[in-house]
Amino acid sequence: MDKFLALDVGKARIGVATGDPLGITVRPLAVVQRTSNRKDFARLVQLLQEAEATAILCGLPLNMDGSEGEQAQWTRKWARKLAHAMRADLGKAIPIIFWDERLSTFAAQELLSAMSTSGGDDAVAAAVILRSFLNAQKRGDGVDWGRIELTP
Repeated sequence: MDKFLALDVGKARIGVATGDPLGITVRPLAVVQRTSNRKDFARLVQLLQEAEATAILCGLPLNMDGSEGEQAQWTRKWARKLAHAMRADLGKAIPIIFWDERLSTFAAQELLSAMSTSGGDDAVAAAVILRSFLNAQKRGDGVDWGRIELTP
């Protein structure tokens, strides 16, 4: 089973989460303050290596009706650039899987509120996305929002 680095990608910040290789636990890992694609991608490569992740799970910001709007299209283009940067930096292709992130930020804020904790909601949102994906896999849900798999 792949070990994932989950991303909640925004234009100002990227929330990052990871989990164990068996998909039992997930945890917020970091919030990357966006500066430039080059610096952001380098930081994500570093986090991928530190977490010993083998794949990326990228939250896809769908419209509430499930359609893809401008933000989802922007995220797909950004993820393709990330895939190329990772292949160049690591010398191998890292698969990027897209997953519906609707309401993940809201769920993260609710969770943080219940925990009486502030800050870090982007990383918690990434953890919510990862938990949702892993739960769907365990149930055998066949939902597929697409993926990027570059050749080596």
